[in-house]
Amino acid sequence: MKSMYSGLVGAAATLAYLATSGLIFRSLRQDYAVLGAGRQSRIPVLALGWAAAALHALTVASELSVSGPMNLGFLNALSLVTLLIVVILLLASLAKPVDKLGIVIFPLAATVLVLQLSFPAEVPTPKEYAWPLRAHIIVSILAYSFLNIAAIQAVLLALQDWSLRRHHLGRLNRALPPLQTMEAMLFQLIGAGLLLLTLSLLSGFLFLDDLFAQHLAHKTVLSIAAWIVFAVLMWGRVIHGWRGRTAIRWTLGGFLSLMLGYFGSKMVLELILHRV
Repeated sequence: MKSMYSGLVGAAATLAYLATSGLIFRSLRQDYAVLGAGRQSRIPVLALGWAAAALHALTVASELSVSGPMNLGFLNALSLVTLLIVVILLLASLAKPVDKLGIVIFPLAATVLVLQLSFPAEVPTPKEYAWPLRAHIIVSILAYSFLNIAAIQAVLLALQDWSLRRHHLGRLNRALPPLQTMEAMLFQLIGAGLLLLTLSLLSGFLFLDDLFAQHLAHKTVLSIAAWIVFAVLMWGRVIHGWRGRTAIRWTLGGFLSLMLGYFGSKMVLELILHRV
């Protein structure tokens, strides 16, 4: 019964995400100054996006508890992270015109939902986590979510910079906020993500028995490497005014390290080596 419920709600969430993506894609045909400047023009996208996120949340809640206290298998964890990315984007869109990032994030969320429902997680022994470890997991997921959005922002910033350098103003470039606004939002996201990543590493050292145990060593090393990359980037921004291509490269490099540290290792352990 629960599986059928998750399937129906997940299918509805997927359709809502795709419909929201369609609205954003249609909006790209309009000039940013006409369509993107006013908050009212974003109301249909935000309303449908929140509906999709609510349905996604119901699906995640059902799947996380399907076989125990907290089933954080690979696809369940990926779906939870994607949900948080969507929520962060929607909250940010209430104050800033960043809803166009949804052209990447919403189809990604729909794809993850389809995978989650098509391939149910097989976790031999779902674990009961103590509250300090739960806090560590939540902060880690939030850090990854903020830095994920920053990476997507960096990709769009690179496309925008490429278009401006070649004097080719396509639909996407016209729909996005000005380059300086995009760059400022990128560093705000990185700042929030770096703070959360710092808390994640500190809580890991405090609450985990051995962060450099065999099954955690690669994750810890890559997460620390990502922290160093983002910390150097923020230092370079404040001291030397780093921006543009330099900021884009460092952002993508740091996120790649973080992604490999968490989801890369989790995928290898669960899907290839069949270990939890």
